[in-house]
Amino acid sequence: MSKLKLIIAEDHELSRLGLSLSLQKNPKIEIIHEAESGQSVLDFLAAENNEKPDLILMDIGMPILDGIETTQRVKQKYPDIKVLMLTSHDSGDEVFASLSAGAEAYCLKDIKLERLEQVIEMVQEGAVWLDPAIAQAVLKTLPVNLPHKNRVFSSNHNYNGQTSNSIDLTEREYEVLEKIVEGKSNKEIGEDLFITIHTVKAHVCNIIQKLSVNDRTQAAVKALRDGLVKKKI
Repeated sequence: MSKLKLIIAEDHELSRLGLSLSLQKNPKIEIIHEAESGQSVLDFLAAENNEKPDLILMDIGMPILDGIETTQRVKQKYPDIKVLMLTSHDSGDEVFASLSAGAEAYCLKDIKLERLEQVIEMVQEGAVWLDPAIAQAVLKTLPVNLPHKNRVFSSNHNYNGQTSNSIDLTEREYEVLEKIVEGKSNKEIGEDLFITIHTVKAHVCNIIQKLSVNDRTQAAVKALRDGLVKKKI
């Protein structure tokens, strides 16, 4: 079984070294590059002889080129590379900016190593993941939705109650969308909802098509921004 190839982008040398040493102990992970800036990430990817990573651990506050702009550039040229934001920044604006740039996950730096390794694995399997503290803060900024059963959701919901471009999500698709926002992989969604992974994939494809987005990350962003997920109280 091949190892998951990883780039660590972190401008603080001690943090970068500590993270690298810790993750290298995992037999499933191979660190192929350590970058002190976003530009260093792009330079490494552009070099013909360098192998491409499966995933990048990306800090936001880096010199020369920050993590959000770096993520956007990486995703434009290398859409298959996963990006996990690992940062101390916890503002909703930066979460939305990161996800809009294409990041699949947003973790705070106080995350435990074991959990970080689990998130890396989930993201590689196709999950979208938000740190629970971040998810709760983001959800609190959203409007409280009406009961979602048999409801037609809007793809352009704004906070004054106006809607347009209605999207007819089924009850099951809504449940799957909630799980996507929670960062669950297809396997976990199937286990939670007692459906097969093939059925999950079919629902995810339908959701992506109905929301007019390109992938599950964009679906999660739209769900949060447009209030398609029920607010957690």
